[in-house]
Amino acid sequence: MGALMLQGTGSDVGKSVLVAGLCRALANRGLRVRPFKPQNMSNNAAVTEDGGEIGRAQALQALACRVAPHTDMNPVLLKPQADRTSQLVVHGRVRGTLHAGNFREARRPLLGEVLASFRRLEAQCDVVLVEGAGSPAEINLRAGDIANMGFARAAGVPVVLVGDIDRGGVIAAVVGTRAVLDSEDAAMIRGFLINKFRGDPALFADGYAQIEARSGWRGYGLIPWLRDAARLPSEDAVVLERTAHRTGDHLLIACPMLPRIANFDDLDPLKLEPGVTLAMIPPGRPIPGDAALVVLPGSKATIADLAALREQGWDIDILAHHRRGGAVLGICGGYQMLGRAIADPHGIEGPAGRAEGLGLLDVETVLTQEKALRAARGTALGAPIHGYEMHMGATTGPDTARPFATLERGPDGAQTADGRVLGTYLHGLFASTELRRALLARIGIASSGADYAASVDAALDAIAAELETHVDIPALIALAQETRP
Repeated sequence: MGALMLQGTGSDVGKSVLVAGLCRALANRGLRVRPFKPQNMSNNAAVTEDGGEIGRAQALQALACRVAPHTDMNPVLLKPQADRTSQLVVHGRVRGTLHAGNFREARRPLLGEVLASFRRLEAQCDVVLVEGAGSPAEINLRAGDIANMGFARAAGVPVVLVGDIDRGGVIAAVVGTRAVLDSEDAAMIRGFLINKFRGDPALFADGYAQIEARSGWRGYGLIPWLRDAARLPSEDAVVLERTAHRTGDHLLIACPMLPRIANFDDLDPLKLEPGVTLAMIPPGRPIPGDAALVVLPGSKATIADLAALREQGWDIDILAHHRRGGAVLGICGGYQMLGRAIADPHGIEGPAGRAEGLGLLDVETVLTQEKALRAARGTALGAPIHGYEMHMGATTGPDTARPFATLERGPDGAQTADGRVLGTYLHGLFASTELRRALLARIGIASSGADYAASVDAALDAIAAELETHVDIPALIALAQETRP
């Protein structure tokens, strides 16, 4: 048994992808591997076989290990909502709401539950690969920390620090992290990885040596820009702001970037379609008038995001798009927005209240305190479909008599009589090849028929191969298996 933790010099340095790649590399070597993230903050989540939810990144990392996702892999999940609050999920189940002011105090008692999950995973495998959150250099957050050094020291897990050379200043980032940590935290770090390198590695040889000399840590590898990472589902919405879109002779599918957008990786399989341009529309820009399909995504704060949608004028764009004959698809919170009204009588996602919807579907939604978390299979638009449900709310009304899908549990969603407006609670629907083909056919696009799951699996193997070339993996395995207190 052993464990190794990757922490970063900052957010978005590539920890999630590197853990996934190392999980696959170690699994390919015949080791039993499990991923672990003590505390995650994300509105992109996945449903586990044991009926809970964890961060999307840990579900991907489980896939890299060739095992089923489990709630122990991410025991604490924070899902940001409106009004500076986050839904607290512990061991896959909602445990309440945290406010910005009480977050530090509320997380302290969770360390015991985090360690219990970690020990259970540790007993199942040869190596647990742990992903930190943010950076240990955020020493203002150190008191009560359970995500980085607070966990590493409590569990006795050695740490390798990841620096992102693409953003610049990586020497200062790694050496500066060493400078601000207290001596006991710094002692947990045993080395570093430099990620996202472009160009000739010889040009950074001196910089690499300077980091080793100034930090006292050994380098475990200089990792090139991993192009195959673009084929993996992303967990952090910050990547949406950097998404490059194709131009030319493609049909456009547009999705507005709501402030509390959730499970936006639902749209990732559309990137496999050569006839599609997927445009994530940021605030301040209109929804293009030439879109063939507008997708309203999931939301962690549906009423607040509906208000934000109206502030941007996107409601006017969507209604005009519909009047021109365009198609609209709402997923989960987006489905709720398409109805006549949304009521939140218990204040589940923010202040209690009611909001008028876009009125494109003849349905109404009442947010409920019970959260639906389940895998789902069935048929939709005449095609087989699989995915998962993750929502708090019940939707009723005349248009539900024309369900979007018929699942094993019963009907799901709604559609208009002309089939141009569709709503569903089913996440992951575009990963179903035949359903994707049927839906795209409605807007005049011939699907490539690409297998999304196979594409993700191939990307993991390609990333693992790159890491085998550029990282001292035997040394990392040896470090993970050192005797710990």
